Amino acid sequence: MTSTDTGLDGSPYQQYLYAYPHKTSYRPLRPRPPLADVWRAEAREALFLYVHLPFCEMRCGFCNLFTRANAPAEQVTAYLRQLRRQAGRVADALGDDAGYARAAFGGGTPTYLTADELTELFGIATAMGARLPGVPLSVETSPATATPERLAVLAAHGATRVSIGVQSFLDAEARAAGRPQRRAEVEAALTAIRDARIPVLNIDLIYGIDGQTADTWRESLDAALAWRPEELYLYPLYVRPLTGLGRRAHGRADWDAQRLALYEQAVATLGAAGYRQESMRQFRRADAPTPDGPDYCCQDDGMVGLGCGARSYTTSLHYSFDYAVGVSQVRAVLDDYLARPADDFRYAEFGFTLDGAEQRRRWLLKSLLRADGVDAAAYRARFGRPPGDDFPELGRLVDRGWAGDGGLRLTPAGLARSDAIGPWLTSARVRDAMTGYVPR
Repeated sequence: MTSTDTGLDGSPYQQYLYAYPHKTSYRPLRPRPPLADVWRAEAREALFLYVHLPFCEMRCGFCNLFTRANAPAEQVTAYLRQLRRQAGRVADALGDDAGYARAAFGGGTPTYLTADELTELFGIATAMGARLPGVPLSVETSPATATPERLAVLAAHGATRVSIGVQSFLDAEARAAGRPQRRAEVEAALTAIRDARIPVLNIDLIYGIDGQTADTWRESLDAALAWRPEELYLYPLYVRPLTGLGRRAHGRADWDAQRLALYEQAVATLGAAGYRQESMRQFRRADAPTPDGPDYCCQDDGMVGLGCGARSYTTSLHYSFDYAVGVSQVRAVLDDYLARPADDFRYAEFGFTLDGAEQRRRWLLKSLLRADGVDAAAYRARFGRPPGDDFPELGRLVDRGWAGDGGLRLTPAGLARSDAIGPWLTSARVRDAMTGYVPR
């Protein structure tokens, strides 16, 4: 069971539940389980390959990701060399029958790499068994690094989606969010992406920036829509510990009201422009083609992570390396990764073991926070009972008008409060582990 309704009565903006359980609930695994044992009983024919590059040209003020700004060239070279060693050991553990349905390069900013280094990165992914070109591949980029020569490498290796973090088309707002950039640079990057003919363009925008108004938000939305991106992700600004904006104070009630109003404005604007809402954050152009390739189900299929900040998911174990946000601690974790002997990569290091109850909760959350909601028949087929039997508290969302279908599908008001509903449904075990995490 979850806590009382206190979490639902508070701020709509508590935590982005992009993964469950959250990485701050991970702890050292002792003894370290061999990856061959971890994956032995798992279905491995439709995996997701995620490759993490922990490098950026700048550290944005809102960023709490595991990343280092302006890393020296020799460290990038060392990282790619170590990534190849890790890939070899992980591939051995998975065995010859492993296959990949999808792949993604994230970070950090993968296009921080030079064109030649990106080519090396594709070689590493291919050595893992990913068919590139051949399966849907998403790559993150930034205005400063989305250059024609880098994008040409992505296109040549079959990238099907490029996601660019613009955040705001207004220079003053970008600076207020701790991301100094010029609109001309943003427009040049978008031109280069479209010229590269990569099928799906995603643009990230942020709302709730200091000084942002309904008019300036509309200006950013209109500027993004002018490029007819296949996808848009809209993120409420969060101010987190150890980030560049971490010392900023906000009048909470006013800030919550501002973010909610800007969110509702965006939902209306994008709906009128022909975009279908997929979640609180994701909007997809209704006429955009669905990427080809085999399906991947995040509730059921495994994820194989490569790199210092990557996570891997099996049915009962989520694992990664250590996690940090502060600059000195990120560098320490990165140095530790680079110094490891290759055979260290045969083991899982940090993680969280999901028992049956946590597996059911993860399945529910990964579905409920999507616009389509929970497929009750699929849940029952997977777990042998209806989701309402396992989660009777969903009725409280119905009582508030935040969900329909017996609590299995969020209403528009419920989608707007996804960042409160997700934490409210987090188990006591995960919540306690997250509370015990010391930011570093």
